[in-house]
Amino acid sequence: MTTTKTLLVFDAYGTLFDVYSISRAAESLFPNFGVPLANLWRDKQIDYTRLVSLSDPSATDGSRYYESFWEITKKALRFSAEKLGLELSLSQEEMLMQSYDKLDAFAENREVLEELKNRGLRTAILSNANSDMLERVSKNAGIHHLFDQIVSVDQVRQFKTHPSTYALIEHIYKIKRSEILFVSSNDWDALGASWFGWDAVWLNRNNNPMDRLGPSVAHVAKDLRALLTILER
Repeated sequence: MTTTKTLLVFDAYGTLFDVYSISRAAESLFPNFGVPLANLWRDKQIDYTRLVSLSDPSATDGSRYYESFWEITKKALRFSAEKLGLELSLSQEEMLMQSYDKLDAFAENREVLEELKNRGLRTAILSNANSDMLERVSKNAGIHHLFDQIVSVDQVRQFKTHPSTYALIEHIYKIKRSEILFVSSNDWDALGASWFGWDAVWLNRNNNPMDRLGPSVAHVAKDLRALLTILER
């Protein structure tokens, strides 16, 4: 192995866990609306994180508006149901929120993560989700033990792509940026990490066009298996 990387940092939702698998639970509650609800819910969830991060990025005294990712996700669900004309009861809301703990893990996760550990590389998750959400979903997927650290941006009360969120990893690990490889299926997240100064891999699982804004990411891959090849370049 010729890589100079010592740490691989993974986004969670969409990268390790299929956030749109929640459409099955949504479909069981709202026939013919499972996919539209899952899609709008995810879009609004990300919209809300951006609004929060832009509310007052200069405030350091705790006065800046902030809500946890769990609360943002719940409010995004309520908005999405209303937008689609769906009557969402409290029990239905609870069921859908609990489904976030049981998102499908992508099939290649365990194989690739185990190989990375065999190669002596460190692995971490860096996610917008709060810590308890990440603990539950990774444990339910059976891959929690394959990460050295599970890091929530909740520590800095900002969401990706704010630079302070990526800086968390450097604060924890005290390593050079050149030793980090960041992996995300969200193109905006891969771009944000790239602009922060990391080498990044965009997992383009759905063959989407690349965003045209700013400097691009170093690598584009179809799934996690490609990491094993990227590390040997």
